[in-house]
Amino acid sequence: MTETIRTRIEREEWERLSPYAAKSSAARRIREEEECPIRTKFQRDRDRILHSKPFRRLKHKTQVYIAPSGDHYRTRMTHSLEVSQISRTIGRGLGLNEDLIEAISLGHDVGHTPFGHVGEEAIAKLIGRFEHNEQSIRILTVLTGEGRGLNLTQEVLDGVLHHTGKEIPYTLEGQIVKTGDRIAYLCHDYDDALRAELIHQGELPGKVVSTLGDSPSRMITTMVVDMIESSQNQASIRQSSQVAEAMQEFRVFMFERVYNSVILREERRKGEYVVQALFHYYMKNLQFLPQEYLVWAEGDAVKAVVDYISGLTDNYAIDLFQKFLVPRY
Repeated sequence: MTETIRTRIEREEWERLSPYAAKSSAARRIREEEECPIRTKFQRDRDRILHSKPFRRLKHKTQVYIAPSGDHYRTRMTHSLEVSQISRTIGRGLGLNEDLIEAISLGHDVGHTPFGHVGEEAIAKLIGRFEHNEQSIRILTVLTGEGRGLNLTQEVLDGVLHHTGKEIPYTLEGQIVKTGDRIAYLCHDYDDALRAELIHQGELPGKVVSTLGDSPSRMITTMVVDMIESSQNQASIRQSSQVAEAMQEFRVFMFERVYNSVILREERRKGEYVVQALFHYYMKNLQFLPQEYLVWAEGDAVKAVVDYISGLTDNYAIDLFQKFLVPRY
């Protein structure tokens, strides 16, 4: 039997990658389908996510700053790309499957609402529970592809679902993304906070500077190298206690000085108001909701409205608010 490009890559994975690496030939989908002659399952998953509408919408979804004045602030899309780069570097150093890492990284935040975590919290207040990682799974398994989902592998879906929260992904690749996500957002949100002058050079806690460094580049390098060295020949992804403690102190600093800062509070309040107002409007006017969402939600009006609103970009949510809820001259 002639070896295809895909089967060659699959064979090379078994020969080249770590025994702990996920192998694409062993991956399973919800619905079995004909294999691609060129790409492995994980490569196809990456491509499906990359070409999907939910991924494209990430370029207009808030990372930290709502409607920032400048082109250099991060968005959910640039964040996802940065998570992919950081996580793939770690995976390469450990001989793990970079294609799986990339697919998880690109898909991990597609369930985020407009206005970042503010929108997520707004919806949770309305319906009792809403988690962006769980919404990512709903998008990838139902809402994309005209209600059929993307039919991704279980390994990718597990990594997306457990990239946040207490549960740990069962693949080492997913575990890398779980920590790589935190490395990315801490360092890059710190960089954006310096640009926005929310904080200034020299304000980081001494332990953070002495352990991780005082610039985003040095911090990323320190944490990446530490994860590779700590996880060599291990069945799980680890950090040294010293770096893990410094990273946690860095996180506390960022929440106190940036994420919960008074300066950002007013814009976030407005974002929360827009999300909640749109929810109440559509619940009272379901005829204006794209009707396919009711089909995909099997007639559950709350789920349909949440599915629609959570998928909106920041700008489109504001446009809808102005269209339906702001009087015209």
